[in-house]
Amino acid sequence: MEIKQSPHFGRSLKKLQPNQKKSLDKAVAAIAMDPSLGEGKVGDLSGVSVYKFKSNRIDWLLAYRIISKVEIKLLVVGTHENFYRDLKRSDS
Repeated sequence: MEIKQSPHFGRSLKKLQPNQKKSLDKAVAAIAMDPSLGEGKVGDLSGVSVYKFKSNRIDWLLAYRIISKVEIKLLVVGTHENFYRDLKRSDS
């Protein structure tokens, strides 16, 4: 499975602590194994899936788009606060 990152995702990744990155790596590995784990969105965000995971007892969201059977693009990662606003701005 080929996993690509959006520029917004890359910038968010730089701001994470090591333990948060470890939780994110586990979430990405889970998505790579089964891309249908995330919840598909509708409306403005159709075609985007969001996977929820925990890091230090805090809920995090990871938005991604399935490009093909062998390619996934990671869009946005963050806590729920302003997550969907940022996702709509950076959806590409």
